[in-house]
Amino acid sequence: MNTSTTFDAIVVGGGFGGIGAALQLAEGGARVALLERLGYLGGSACTFEHAGDHFEGGATLFAGLGPGELFGRWIARYGLPVTVSFLERPVELRAGAEHVVTAHRDRQRFVAELCQLPGAPVAAVQRFFALQERVAALLWSLFDEPALLPPLTPSSLLRHLARLPRYAPLAPLVGRSLGSVLERYGLLGWSPLRAWFDAQCQITVQCSAREAEAAFALAALDYHHRGAAHVHGGIGHLAEGLGRAIAACGGIVQKRSAVTRVERDGDHWLVTARGTTYRARSVVLNVLPQVAARIVRGVPAERFASAAARVREGWGAAALFRTLVPPPGAPEGPLHLELVDDPNAPFLAGNHVFLSIGAAGEGVADPSLRRATASTHIDLAALRGLDEAAQRAAVEAVQARMRSTLARRAPEWAQVARELTASPRTYARWVGRTYEEPAGVSQDGGQLGGWVGGVPRRAGLRAYRDLFARPPAKGLALVGDSAFPGQSVLATALGGVRAAEALLRAAAPRRVRGAAPAPRPV
Repeated sequence: MNTSTTFDAIVVGGGFGGIGAALQLAEGGARVALLERLGYLGGSACTFEHAGDHFEGGATLFAGLGPGELFGRWIARYGLPVTVSFLERPVELRAGAEHVVTAHRDRQRFVAELCQLPGAPVAAVQRFFALQERVAALLWSLFDEPALLPPLTPSSLLRHLARLPRYAPLAPLVGRSLGSVLERYGLLGWSPLRAWFDAQCQITVQCSAREAEAAFALAALDYHHRGAAHVHGGIGHLAEGLGRAIAACGGIVQKRSAVTRVERDGDHWLVTARGTTYRARSVVLNVLPQVAARIVRGVPAERFASAAARVREGWGAAALFRTLVPPPGAPEGPLHLELVDDPNAPFLAGNHVFLSIGAAGEGVADPSLRRATASTHIDLAALRGLDEAAQRAAVEAVQARMRSTLARRAPEWAQVARELTASPRTYARWVGRTYEEPAGVSQDGGQLGGWVGGVPRRAGLRAYRDLFARPPAKGLALVGDSAFPGQSVLATALGGVRAAEALLRAAAPRRVRGAAPAPRPV
């Protein structure tokens, strides 16, 4: 075996889960190769180019970029040329013709403005957000100390035990929905706040407020107050910079290298991509469990079945990538609008649209225009069983509803110079989020694909089982939005870091000769 294809670890997939794992492994002295099927990094959270314009393929608003936070540390450590703007007003919700709620980085200002809305139950709002702040502070502290996140070690378990008194406020929330908590505070019937929570829960914990596990939802609601940021040039700019950081630590990044097979060879794994076979003691899979079950040989498909079943509860997405003519007096900075046509209908299928508009002159061939990404959730179960023509018609109907919602709720941005569309099938083919599953994993054998956004965190104790998930085989790890915590770009990266740390602990005495050099600026 050529030593150039022998590694301590192979990372399959260059989304942020894979990037986080590869960089952590390389920093830990492991010889690592990151194999990505596309010509650029980022996975579903990427920035792609078309006819001179650059669009965000998925996520558009990000956390973890502040000083001392995960991405902020990496940017500083490697001198990455990444410019970040922290947004004082990260999101504006327009729900129906009446309700407008604006998020603020300043928590007190946000709550004060809610209390000034007509009919606001002021005392109840204040009590509820006092609870929300306490819960969020507890759970976000885990992101500040990733060693407390799974996979748990004896040391981290002891630290959690020592923190048990601090976790007391979480006990009454376990297994309950956010809707039930809102009802207890008398807030479920106040439509502006209900619309706000439904909108935020749908894009963070991937379900409505009535369904969402309360603790997860209360923590997710805090991201506006945690330095929500815009990455100039797009999130793909950060992904590519982190790829260069991996190389600076001695790692290898191979793009356009789709992995087709992973199999056991004694104490090692053999990974095949584009006719080259790589050999490593460990493999990190930043792919859907459905894809892992298909490409990994010698591991029973049933080992991936539970994770695959949770993914099937999730959503696809439809998107419109637009270049827009800005209205007179439009702000120069980036804008994020959540638009709801009918707040009494489900927040999906074009009724709820997240519209992100880039800063003036950013990522566009014509500086007089503005780039924009608009997206909505699609229920893949409703498409399953339809033939291709019927699926296409259903998706086109969703995209038509999106255009209607955009025109009605953001009419000032209705002048479209150019538009590209994306469907669940686009995401399946584009970033490999396929639905084809082997026997033992799929319940229905269909082909569709396109799951994005992560596993819905619906109320119930099952929401916590990922905390104790075991790897499918020795030396094999699953990361990404289908693995805990996996609900955002930051969460997937942290999940990759934790998986890498576990592999480094397990394989420390057996690394390939030629450890990674000290990190250097890129």
